[in-house]
Amino acid sequence: MLPDLTGAVALVTGGASGIGAAAVRQLSAGGARVVIADLDLAAAEALAAEVGGTAVRCDVRDPLDSERAVALAEQAYGGLDVALLNAGVAGGFASWDDLDLDRYRTMVGVNVDGVVFGVRAALPALRRRGGGALVATASLAGLAPASATPVYALTKGAVVQFVRSMAPPLAVEGIRLTALCPGFVETPLLSGMVERFHESGFPLLTADDVAAAAVELARSGEPGACVICQPGREPTAYAFRGVPGPRGLGEGVRPPTRTPVPGTGPATVVRD
Repeated sequence: MLPDLTGAVALVTGGASGIGAAAVRQLSAGGARVVIADLDLAAAEALAAEVGGTAVRCDVRDPLDSERAVALAEQAYGGLDVALLNAGVAGGFASWDDLDLDRYRTMVGVNVDGVVFGVRAALPALRRRGGGALVATASLAGLAPASATPVYALTKGAVVQFVRSMAPPLAVEGIRLTALCPGFVETPLLSGMVERFHESGFPLLTADDVAAAAVELARSGEPGACVICQPGREPTAYAFRGVPGPRGLGEGVRPPTRTPVPGTGPATVVRD
């Protein structure tokens, strides 16, 4: 648990704008020392000067960049307690029949690889601290259909399932992995669309709304929680339905696995 962030060391990817920048300011105001990792180094440096943090250029598609960002946190501040894996890109495709492969690979690389590489890079540092928190920015599109942006939904659904699958074994080590699933947020990712939302009367979240939920997850999030943020509502963990098991399976029987997952308790079997 991190009820007080004073002295904590945090890393925020995609930290120079939008939700990431709002989270950097809130973490810093709460007493944390923050490393701001972003592809836009100039913007990251400007924000670092504002909050007294440290900036690093980071392309989250490159696992070495994530490792360098974590190494900088340890070198500058002596360790790492929180990693907010927030870097992301959005956007639909003009024609599904003519899929832009470069845009597709960029979206998968940033939204999926960025989380996987970020977790991989942060784990050794968190273990050296005896535990900590990992928060991945997913989306409501990872929980509900998003026909206008199916590739974006694919990437965010992958983040949700990665978090749910990785959280139990990491929790045994004192590392809490959670996901944030906001609805529409007024950030640069909605460029060109904000006025249309305002004109339609559809409310938007602010970056500060989502950042506050991210910081709360870092402080005390339940491992594996995927927390929904919607305008006018309190952030709420999504209640996933159980998946029916094979007919007639005995209570507590689990399928064999290659690697034991400690501390997860007996399986819940749903019968017809």
